[in-house]
Amino acid sequence: MGNSQSKVELYSAIRKDHLLGMSMRSLQQVHNVTWRTVRRALDGKWPEPRKKPRQKETRLDPYKTLIDSMLKADLDAPPKQRHTAQRIFDRLIEGH
Repeated sequence: MGNSQSKVELYSAIRKDHLLGMSMRSLQQVHNVTWRTVRRALDGKWPEPRKKPRQKETRLDPYKTLIDSMLKADLDAPPKQRHTAQRIFDRLIEGH
């Protein structure tokens, strides 16, 4: 399966080639897929939708609201008085 080709397009191409008389084995080789994929395409099934990856919790998640509040308060401060990443890290170490 080419990178520029979606699964729906792949299934469509497999069906079209099958109508032209290609065997299952040749369909596998031409489209670089397994026999199960060819069988699903020929049975008229639609490809399954992609599964959304699970969001993993990071170690920073409990502190995101605190960091956001620091950065929002910095919007009104002069440029030289704003928090740097190191200063935010130091404040988190001190307070939490």
